[in-house]
Amino acid sequence: MTFTSVWSDLNQVSFEQGFIDAGGYRTRYLHAGDRSKPTLLMLHGITGHAEAYVRNLKAASEHFSVWAIDFIGHGYSAKPEHPLEIKHYVDHVFKFMDAIGVEKVYMTGESLGGWVTARIASDHPEKVERILLNTMGGTMANPVVMERLYNLSMEAAADPSWERVKARLEWLMADPKMVTDDLIKTRQMIFQQPEWQMACEMNMALQNMEIRERNMLTDDDLRNISVPALVLWTTKDPSGPVDEGRRIAELIPGAELAVMENCGHWPQYEDTTTFNKILLDFLLER
Repeated sequence: MTFTSVWSDLNQVSFEQGFIDAGGYRTRYLHAGDRSKPTLLMLHGITGHAEAYVRNLKAASEHFSVWAIDFIGHGYSAKPEHPLEIKHYVDHVFKFMDAIGVEKVYMTGESLGGWVTARIASDHPEKVERILLNTMGGTMANPVVMERLYNLSMEAAADPSWERVKARLEWLMADPKMVTDDLIKTRQMIFQQPEWQMACEMNMALQNMEIRERNMLTDDDLRNISVPALVLWTTKDPSGPVDEGRRIAELIPGAELAVMENCGHWPQYEDTTTFNKILLDFLLER
């Protein structure tokens, strides 16, 4: 396997990494692109971090002011000591938008990030231009998937060894060889933070069936999305079948469906060229 690092993905893009106070939440971000351009938020999945989008910043920043953030309870952002539900992530996004001085954004969200994006689009369409929902969460409650995700995450939090962190990342990918040493180390350092075990328990709240059910997106929530939407699914997504992506796209008025072959739960990283084309063709209406 050819060794790659995040620097392999970022060495041709002008970007900034930093922290900003978003309504009291210290929020880590990666930013690329001219701030005078339309704003695009990139939102990661559960236990994820901004590096989920390192392979997408360059292409997107040619057209947008791009922000990939660490959600609260994730990465190097603030870690509240209470169970995190969708309303808390939505509140964080709005506070981040206020902090960077924007009122309306384009959004792409993966897994949890797609769940949050869909909730915002359904309840606050005035905040959103167009959305891409990438193997989104929030419409299924499969106990087997939930237990697997909870166990892999909490085991890696309790013992952030190389092998446990690697196993958590391999769950994301259709081809485990896509999990590089550099990516493992990047996530291991996050998991080794003193407060991570507490934080992981808090962001695993959505794997609790009672909590999950009160946060799920109903069919009516999806029908209520009025902004242009593209649902992206993959043929090897571990969270659910392509049929679920198709069902979501049929419920959202006017939504498009794109299916990426031979990808898992991180298609933006696994097949960057295809993902970037789908994303930009949709956002730019070309």
